[in-house]
Amino acid sequence: MAEATFDKVTMFGADWCRDCRRSKALLDGLGIDYDYVDVEADLTAADRAEAISGRKNIPVVVLPDGKHFVEPSDAELRGELEASGLV
Repeated sequence: MAEATFDKVTMFGADWCRDCRRSKALLDGLGIDYDYVDVEADLTAADRAEAISGRKNIPVVVLPDGKHFVEPSDAELRGELEASGLV
């Protein structure tokens, strides 16, 4: 698993992915400033997400400190955002 750091929360996802839409809605609802990387539109994005997570599943949500989550539940993602002081 590669350790990656980003300036802000980064989410790798796709419009057709139900879990991606759910996580995106949570980030939007909480007013989180994040980068959305569409794995369909960016030809390198799926490989980058897999390098971070070690898995092919999406969404991959990466916090600025490099901690990442694959297909997080809303409760898990909200809890981590709160614990990281991002909410």
